[in-house]
Amino acid sequence: MQSEVLNPHRIARIQFDRAASLIDTPQGWGGMDEWLFQPEQTLMVTIPVVMDDGVVRTFRGYRVIHNTVRGPGKGGIRFHPAVNEDEVRALATWMTWKCAVVGVPFGGAKGGVCCDPTTLSTDERRRITRRFIAALGDNIGPHTDIPAPDPYTDSQTMAWIYDTYSMMHPGRNTLPVVTGKPLDIGGIVGRTTATGRGVFLATRHFLEIGGLPGLESLESAAVAIQGFGNAGRHSAAFFAEAGARIVAVSDTRGTVVNGSGIDVAAVIAHKDETGAVAGAPGTETMPPEAALEADCDILIPAAMENQITAANADSVKARLVVEAANGPTTPAADRILAGRGVAVLPDILANAGGVVVSYFEWVQNLQNEEWDEDRVEQGLAKRMRRATESVVERLATLPAPTGGEPGPDLRVAATARAVERTRATAEERGVWP
Repeated sequence: MQSEVLNPHRIARIQFDRAASLIDTPQGWGGMDEWLFQPEQTLMVTIPVVMDDGVVRTFRGYRVIHNTVRGPGKGGIRFHPAVNEDEVRALATWMTWKCAVVGVPFGGAKGGVCCDPTTLSTDERRRITRRFIAALGDNIGPHTDIPAPDPYTDSQTMAWIYDTYSMMHPGRNTLPVVTGKPLDIGGIVGRTTATGRGVFLATRHFLEIGGLPGLESLESAAVAIQGFGNAGRHSAAFFAEAGARIVAVSDTRGTVVNGSGIDVAAVIAHKDETGAVAGAPGTETMPPEAALEADCDILIPAAMENQITAANADSVKARLVVEAANGPTTPAADRILAGRGVAVLPDILANAGGVVVSYFEWVQNLQNEEWDEDRVEQGLAKRMRRATESVVERLATLPAPTGGEPGPDLRVAATARAVERTRATAEERGVWP
């Protein structure tokens, strides 16, 4: 039996090829697909850092700019032991499509440092960050490539990035070089909750426009969330506030369940106090993977890539999977879920709230303004509604399946819409020189 494809960059290619095959190619532009898929720039840097014990350790850092046809590169920087070139290339690719789906004038980029942040002190993380940004030099910039937070980086990390770049470029407005900054240094209200809010807004509107027959609203819908970092915890809070019943949440140490509904605020407080959701009051603790198999209407994978695979897709009981993480569902799992009638609201749509509000922060910094909460929330809601409708409408136009193959799904529709928009911009600009 052939092994399942789990390499993120190969998965991104499979998704791209499937969508591109359904798009009409203009005469004379037959080679455009390769141009649109291949990254424009891949940087790998060596980062020597003096640790707290005085020993020098060497880390590997990456930054990939995938495509700048529609605007400067945009994408997070993550600290994680699994960071590697193929992962960063895939994440940058998905960022290009994400920006195109929600209509913000950025291309995709991504970066990361291969390290275990859970073992690092604050000073060590600061040194790694500053040395990484110094190594990237002018490869990032307010009009070329703009980083943002990602797993195990936060507003403090972004403050270090801004300060490092600012020290290297005195006398300029360097605030727009990075988004997700603290409010005191040019950050924007709502950025911390933006990804979770976007997941909520996309899901709610998808149900409102009839995307899942038999489930027209979130009221009393059972929701399970795998991953309880920034995206997971804020998604849980927004869904609960809308009347949904959160029946399971998990992190790397365990899953807590309560079929009658979890007190989200209590779990957040317990996680902040103990570092884990396990043992939260009013819940039963189960293994980490139990969240993916919870009895629910909506499953929100909000952790890392390759969480729903051929090995466990048959165990997913949800009717709708909403991807708060990037790349959590493999192509093989997509086919299994589609065959079972499980809809998947893909990552390049569902979790785009973060890049939308990052765009707002970038504009705010360029114009030396300070946006208020209403402006941010209304702008985000408008873009998420419009993007969700666009993907659903594009799905309705895709050809019906033949030969027993599964039909086009929301991921294909979203990718097709994104590739079409990026290709159209490329055609209008032409190929330089």
